[in-house]
Amino acid sequence: MQQAAYATARHTSSVPSRSFSRGITAIATLAFCSSIMNGCSDSTPDSSGVATDVSATQAAPLSAAESDPNTMGWMVGFPPPPDRVLKASDGSFFQFPGMRYSVAHMRQFLPTVNVSRGVKAPTPLVYALDANIDTLSFTPLKATEPMTFEASLGANYTDGMLILHRGKVVYEHYSGALAAEGKHAAMSVTKSFTGTLAAILVADGRLNADAPVTEYVPELKESAFGDATVRQVMDMTTGLKFSEDYADTNAEIWMYSAAGNPLATPQDANAPVGYFAALQTVQKEGEHGEAFGYKTPNADALGWIVSRASGESVAQLLSDLIWSRIGMEQDAYYQVDGLGIPFAGGGLSAGLRDMARFGELVRNEGRWQGEQIFPAQVTRDIAGGGSKEAFARSGHDELPGWSYRDMWWITENADGAYAARGVHGQTIYIDPAAEMVLVRFASHPVAGNAANDPTSLPAYAAVAAYLIKKGS
Repeated sequence: MQQAAYATARHTSSVPSRSFSRGITAIATLAFCSSIMNGCSDSTPDSSGVATDVSATQAAPLSAAESDPNTMGWMVGFPPPPDRVLKASDGSFFQFPGMRYSVAHMRQFLPTVNVSRGVKAPTPLVYALDANIDTLSFTPLKATEPMTFEASLGANYTDGMLILHRGKVVYEHYSGALAAEGKHAAMSVTKSFTGTLAAILVADGRLNADAPVTEYVPELKESAFGDATVRQVMDMTTGLKFSEDYADTNAEIWMYSAAGNPLATPQDANAPVGYFAALQTVQKEGEHGEAFGYKTPNADALGWIVSRASGESVAQLLSDLIWSRIGMEQDAYYQVDGLGIPFAGGGLSAGLRDMARFGELVRNEGRWQGEQIFPAQVTRDIAGGGSKEAFARSGHDELPGWSYRDMWWITENADGAYAARGVHGQTIYIDPAAEMVLVRFASHPVAGNAANDPTSLPAYAAVAAYLIKKGS
């Protein structure tokens, strides 16, 4: 135990602190997970939008095996030993390696709201496990030595991996703090759920993508969103003066995160409370529609828009339109701000198998066991992609030729693959040509996907190629 405690001290990431008098407690230095969990951005984003992660600049962190939360014994005991306790109040719950435990136990630390699966029996998954997948070989990006798919799991601190081929489970793996009956933070994969809900409302005629944002949320008139369209919010082509550079003490993310912190009481009477209030303070920079800019306020603004258009919270809408309709195994849940508003930009936690069910629903253009759950146009709009020109102006040079649509990342590759992506390695990767849905939960010590993409994207492509060959 002493050795483990020493290793923890050596490899735990340090984070900047802010005084409580500024309305930001130690918990908010993690942006109450609205910064860590959303896929942040600034002038030099990576494939998640994350700019700089402090752990990336330190000595090599503990490996996946060394940092296994079961081995480290986080939160075990009645009560746990002091050196094994993780807390929201001091931010330790989201510092590596402790965050490898917390990502599978977010409800233990943060207030949440439920996403009900309803009361009908779960839809059983059909299994056709394929042991060959572990042995598939690929060469990581900018590398010369091959790697097996199995080896990539540890390299990327994978907590859960499930692959569907033609709707059947061909691969399932759990490690770390996650088990089949557990739930895991989806982080910015949450944004793709918000985008999908908006696309469903558009297809149903309840939301006009070409309408101004203020048609649904007039409270945003004086903000950056005041002259933006719903479509520009859905595709993140708004021009926002919003920095998520955590090295800058004046960056807008600090105020925004403090507003979303459900446990803090602002010392400034004029400080916004809740995400919706914070959105009203976001100012414009540049022109809407010109460039893709990955900024979390877009997702929270879209959450407000879909709630107004539907008359339901994001959590209730997700339950009504999807979660209660396709036989999910478990309820999901959202983190909420101090007013109980779901964090539409990164607050969802769910089970691995249920995430795969959602991915399969999207892949099949809204069809589930003979029933059309949402219009096929939803998937067609997502898979059709967004503006490559706008994406090329975003600075995501490591993702050449990609685009962004309805808060999904579109690879524009030959298979037509597209993905929901979140920091620390979360993904739902859909490859239509391979008839494949791949879902991964992870707890990589570096937030940005640039840290795992080199050993993730080629791995996904290798599985897809194998499944195409197998199915031909």
